Amino acid sequence: MKERIIGFDLARAYAIFGMFIVNFNFSFGNVYPTENVMGRFLNLFTGNSTSIFIILAGMGVSLMTNKTGISTEEKAKYKSIILKRSWFLFIIGLLLFNWWSGDILHFYGGYMHIAAFILFLPKRYYLWIISVIIVVYHILLWLIPVGTSWDFLTYKYTDFWTPIGFLRNTLYNGWNSIFPWFAFFVIGMWLGKLDWNNKVIRRNIFIIGLFLFTIIQLIRLWAKNPFIDDFTHRYILSEYFPPYLPFLIITAGFALMVITICMFLGDQFKDAKIIHYLAKTGQMTLSHYVIHITLGMLILEKLTGKTYTGFLEDEMPTAPQYILLYATLFFIVSVFFSWLWSKKFKNGPLETIMRKISV
Repeated sequence: MKERIIGFDLARAYAIFGMFIVNFNFSFGNVYPTENVMGRFLNLFTGNSTSIFIILAGMGVSLMTNKTGISTEEKAKYKSIILKRSWFLFIIGLLLFNWWSGDILHFYGGYMHIAAFILFLPKRYYLWIISVIIVVYHILLWLIPVGTSWDFLTYKYTDFWTPIGFLRNTLYNGWNSIFPWFAFFVIGMWLGKLDWNNKVIRRNIFIIGLFLFTIIQLIRLWAKNPFIDDFTHRYILSEYFPPYLPFLIITAGFALMVITICMFLGDQFKDAKIIHYLAKTGQMTLSHYVIHITLGMLILEKLTGKTYTGFLEDEMPTAPQYILLYATLFFIVSVFFSWLWSKKFKNGPLETIMRKISV
């Protein structure tokens, strides 16, 4: 169990580093495809880091409750804990929304709230739930234009604070809306019910991830042929928004590979200090997420001399190499902070508050 947790926390550390890159680039860099090699490299993190972050959240919920012979009273207790944590994250996310328009925490709270009601289902049902989520999302795409209420010059959502706008954004066309992003959370719940001490299972999960990633990459290469119609071209090559099925599959495949690789590293180098420090960082991803979109954005605002708006950069974009350098340095500082904090406290600052209110 100890080794397993190290691997999960390494994956969390990787995910939060990727989110640093993506979010700093969104607010101060250039998130659109570019001929610049470094710019294309930064764009690779878009979607992949988020999917890993969400899958690991689902795994965490499953692992917390994945016990044999669990009583009805214990099930009720776990459900209560998860519901309380879901509302904590939902409220924190909404408080942050006007500051950071790309907030994931209120969606994250939504995922956890739904998860509390399917937590103790046999894992075979999770695969059906994943399929239903994706099918419903594609039905919604047919019924409601995915760009409804979006200003794609700034990526502002015009009626977020109205009842219908909030519901539409949360369920369908927000950055990480319930449909289809909750599918990643359920993938995590399914993974959390596997025996991760079994190396054969780890190997098979990696192979599945590699297969999914490779097959979609090959299809995407095919879709670049000039004889492909415009809709098929856009559907297969779409990235992050809207998250069509090929994007969902390829990011899920990438996540499975990263998680299993981190498991391997956690096993092989569990006594290495750097692994220990990164694991501590992974245990504090909630705190690091909030810190980087508040303090991290303010520092970058001062360094670039630009005005932070919480929306897409509308001034001259900061060069991608500087975004990567800043994100890397910010991550190194985060690792150091995690190490110092863990010497005195068991959990991160926000993690401690969340645990206290969800008892």
